[in-house]
Amino acid sequence: MVKGQSKLEDMFQREIPTIQEEAEAKEYFVEPELGSFPVEDRTGRWARVTFKIVLSYHGPSFGGWQKQPGLNTVQELVERSLGKFVDDKKAQQLKDRNLPLEGCALVAGRTDKGVSAFQQVCSFYTWRKDVNVEDIADAINSITPGMIRVVSVTKVSREFHPNFSAKWRQYMYIFPLEQVQGCQHIEDVADKYCYDSSNQLNQCTENLIEGYAIGNSKEDVVPGNKPIRFEVSKVNHLLRQLEGKLLSYKMFARDTKPSRNIGPPTECFVYHARAIEVLLPSAKDGKHTQTMCIELVANRFLRKMVRVLVSTVIREAVAGADEDALLKLMDATCRRATAPPAPPDGLCLVNVGYEEFDRKRCLIP
Repeated sequence: MVKGQSKLEDMFQREIPTIQEEAEAKEYFVEPELGSFPVEDRTGRWARVTFKIVLSYHGPSFGGWQKQPGLNTVQELVERSLGKFVDDKKAQQLKDRNLPLEGCALVAGRTDKGVSAFQQVCSFYTWRKDVNVEDIADAINSITPGMIRVVSVTKVSREFHPNFSAKWRQYMYIFPLEQVQGCQHIEDVADKYCYDSSNQLNQCTENLIEGYAIGNSKEDVVPGNKPIRFEVSKVNHLLRQLEGKLLSYKMFARDTKPSRNIGPPTECFVYHARAIEVLLPSAKDGKHTQTMCIELVANRFLRKMVRVLVSTVIREAVAGADEDALLKLMDATCRRATAPPAPPDGLCLVNVGYEEFDRKRCLIP
């Protein structure tokens, strides 16, 4: 899908309306300016040109979106490719400070290491008038073919901000059932699925499989030959209780700043939360794999919230929890009440919306 050879909606056999379909049949196109006065009359900061860039990238190939020393990140590569389009003043400022010639890309949401994106949105602005959408697309597509692909580039109003202008985000978590459901004991799952690169048992999966009760410490759990089978319909039922509610998800967040652990910064409105069992084709051999897909759409998501929500809902489904189990966890006083984050490899940012949410855009009915 990053290479543009298939679409996510094709896997679910659904027709998903897109904004691009309403535009002309071009791979890259220009949106009309939304300013209050003609473009040619603009001066100063209003004279700059802003581009909205929609990207698809393969998460496991990168150390996340945000630039970090010593890591290969999406932001670093994108900004490096945009360096050729910065204006002369900006280029001189970077040179005077002995900094590399790079553009500045704002983003709708910073994905973690290993998390993929089908339609991540970022923006870039410049005061140069000779830059066109095709040049930007070609520059980004040439840096790492097969790992990053430009879906579209549009020229937008300078008021556009990929994060603050967004009204909803859509995520999909893909959980391979055949690798887990077929294992009867925790040791079998560990051998097939749960070891990380250092040959240590993945903490998230270990806790997920043990399905220990809320409030118990790990020392209280007696590991045994516990079955780890669960019904996808149960996961779906638990998730649907979150729909249409504005709730504080602070218990489902991780690594957040103290100032963002209380009050409105923790509140999210979930539009859509569903799970379904489907057969998805493998990119390696074309064979189909039995998979559980979890789709979440909300006005915003806290850090690692999707992955914690996924692991917690599976844990509750394994334990046969009541339908309001996730709602009760909102009132917990310690984040240990929720499960550790699920592995990032299964998570993908599907879309970011700048219009009112329409349920027709969802992949899982």
